[in-house]
Amino acid sequence: MPSKQKEYKINRIPEPKDQSLKAWSAADEYLLSCFNDLKSEKNNLAIYNDRFGYLTCHLNEYSPTLIITNKSQEKSIQENIKKNKIGIDNINFINPLEEYKPKANIALIKIPKSLELFKLFLYQVCNNSSDNIEVICSFMTRHFSPQILKIASDFFNDVEQSKAKKKSRLLILKNKKENKITDIIQSFDYKGNIMQQYAGVFSAKHIDYATQFLLEHLEVKNVDNKILDLASGNGIIAKEIRSTNESAEIHLLDDFYLAIASSQLNINSKNTFHHFNDSLEDFEDEYFDLIVSNPPFHFEYEINIQIPLELFKEAHRCLQSNGNFQLVANKHLNYKTHLIRLFSIVETIAENDKFIVYQCKK
Repeated sequence: MPSKQKEYKINRIPEPKDQSLKAWSAADEYLLSCFNDLKSEKNNLAIYNDRFGYLTCHLNEYSPTLIITNKSQEKSIQENIKKNKIGIDNINFINPLEEYKPKANIALIKIPKSLELFKLFLYQVCNNSSDNIEVICSFMTRHFSPQILKIASDFFNDVEQSKAKKKSRLLILKNKKENKITDIIQSFDYKGNIMQQYAGVFSAKHIDYATQFLLEHLEVKNVDNKILDLASGNGIIAKEIRSTNESAEIHLLDDFYLAIASSQLNINSKNTFHHFNDSLEDFEDEYFDLIVSNPPFHFEYEINIQIPLELFKEAHRCLQSNGNFQLVANKHLNYKTHLIRLFSIVETIAENDKFIVYQCKK
């Protein structure tokens, strides 16, 4: 059995400008406390939605399987593991569509904002666990939805809710249901084309309105031979570009693993490349003729423009001197004040009551 629990220093990575933001919540603390109090055998542990590694570091001696949804999550956890001098060989990193061995006996899940993603987590757990699997889920009480209980009861016969502790609660799931079949790929029609995406990817039933607005005003030239769809989601922007340009080298990059897996379902033609990453670190300076983006600013329950602002810097670095960067944004974000610090020319090429499309040039 592991020795007495030691304390670890867990940081948010990158370090936020708002110093009040912590790398874990009371929901994480409740999960850890409940796990430590378990009387059952604590082996074959799976951990879900551990954003910065609070659970991973504290439970590293159990050699957990860590399910990674975001590349930024993986990098943050690896950095905190390194800073706390933990052997990374103890941790098994896998994605949410991957089988894990040995089968899990215990799973810890911090319930994500996307309940479709929560459903996919339980789908993976039930298909990769022993018959006596015990799943401990946590959430902040302000984020409770009756749908959480409904989804849990779709997969488990026994669903028990704890008392509140520091404004957080637990769900204890036992006695998994057999042969539970859930369709983890969603489909919808866009201009006569069937788009597919895995559960948990943003905007499941239709193309989100900001992306639609960008597509209506996107300007692609014949000389745009190297193109990047930055924060590519299910790949609809790259797919639309490919329909008018068969020869261009098109790259799709997204921080969310299920988004990249979805884009591979929708566009996988010659000279098309998919990248699971949160930065453009693998591309050299002045590589692209055109970069297009509907950059994210929601991260779970937080609104955080620090991350898209870093992407803008990277887009500037990787854009050719005569290239252009086109992006769509919610008007209230006022990205122009940041873009003009990077680009010589920042033009508004379209706007409506909610969205604005910018074209930026070096």
